[in-house]
Amino acid sequence: MTLLSALDYVSVAVFALTGALVASRAQLDIVGFIFIACLTAVGGGTLRDVLINREPVFWVGNPAILAVASAAAILVFFAAHRLESRFRALLWLDACALAIAVPAGVGVAMGAGLGWPVVLVMGMITGCMGGLMRDVVCNEVPLVLRQGELYVTAAFAGAAAAVLLAGLGRDVALLACAGVTFTLRAGSLGFGWRLPVYHPRPPRDGLNR
Repeated sequence: MTLLSALDYVSVAVFALTGALVASRAQLDIVGFIFIACLTAVGGGTLRDVLINREPVFWVGNPAILAVASAAAILVFFAAHRLESRFRALLWLDACALAIAVPAGVGVAMGAGLGWPVVLVMGMITGCMGGLMRDVVCNEVPLVLRQGELYVTAAFAGAAAAVLLAGLGRDVALLACAGVTFTLRAGSLGFGWRLPVYHPRPPRDGLNR
């Protein structure tokens, strides 16, 4: 098994766990758990593959991906009640999934011989879109849009690190991508690392401008 295929399996499993945790917060049935878990697990990778015209889409060519996501959903369905804080578990599992999915997307784009701007975007899409779909469908505030937190920024920085280090070999670049992505996201969760956010200026002369 190559590093890239291992990243696919692990990112699917961990993102599926996050999807199932969100399903538990929404109090869905077991079929709902499996649906949300699979949506979360393959959403970003599916969009990536469609955009770069990769055939077949990764889970269509390897249906075992869906079995992994479904197994993760069933596990959470029977075990979620044992967690003291499902939301905190969700945040950290999602951070791990992001740090795995971004290099997976970067690796696919690099393997397709695409230019560095596309590599950056595909890494971000693969890492962020599955979780965004999960949160929107379950009527949660999307983690990617929480004010000031490093999420898309972490994905971008990780993908950028891979692009900069591509000359050292793909595996080194992908490992660096994972490390940078997780460090920034974990720092945001654990230490409150933030970017400045926009604040509107007070109107002058009583007019909104």
